[in-house]
Amino acid sequence: MDFFEVVLILAVGLVAGAINTLAGGGSLLSLPILIFLGLPPAVANATNRVAIFSQNIFAVAGFKSKGIAAFKYSIVLGISALLGAIIGAKIAVDIKGELFNKILAVIMIVVVLLTVSGKAKPNGINKEITNLSSKWIGTTVFFFIGIYGGFIQAGVGFLIIASLSGIHRFSLVKTNSIKVFVVLIYTIAALIVFIYEGKVNWLYGIVLAVGNSTGAWFASRWSVDKGDKAIKIFLVVTVIALAIKLWLF
Repeated sequence: MDFFEVVLILAVGLVAGAINTLAGGGSLLSLPILIFLGLPPAVANATNRVAIFSQNIFAVAGFKSKGIAAFKYSIVLGISALLGAIIGAKIAVDIKGELFNKILAVIMIVVVLLTVSGKAKPNGINKEITNLSSKWIGTTVFFFIGIYGGFIQAGVGFLIIASLSGIHRFSLVKTNSIKVFVVLIYTIAALIVFIYEGKVNWLYGIVLAVGNSTGAWFASRWSVDKGDKAIKIFLVVTVIALAIKLWLF
């Protein structure tokens, strides 16, 4: 790894960590970059989890420093997602590189469309729904979110935000605090699978983790508003270009 690669990975990690914490989709930047730097898709997917794990430790700590901490239901959702992530990670280990690239390209385009069309609801508009039936639905949904997250991670933040706002009508602040906690929990299982299978490049992973963690720490302490137009435009343009590259080459 040369100096340019270190700077590039740190910069991408910084942006990815902030985006992941405020909304989702940061892995749509970091994952393709790792592939383009020469890592096989399965290794890039696994290596990215080192940064995701570290990032969410700092994000959880950042939210906690502002008085926003996980509650009991978050733990239930995290455990459900963890069980699903084991399945997803096993699928990711066995999939062929070319197929993985095409799946990633499709997911990137879909997430971009959701990014452009979707708008977060203002905090406090809706009354929370936390009855028993909604919690059963949420726990089941998060098992499948865990499968997806264990498999590819990219864009999982949007799925979590949509689920928590749709099922429980949580505010964006609460949703993001739950999101980073759940991702932290299920990433443990996914990372264990990837480490056991020998798919992690620790050098790239640690450098990326430094960037992601820094972005997550500051983003979690600043604002949960994802309306930064500059970042959205940068994300959309970059993701479209990378998706085309992945699909055609």
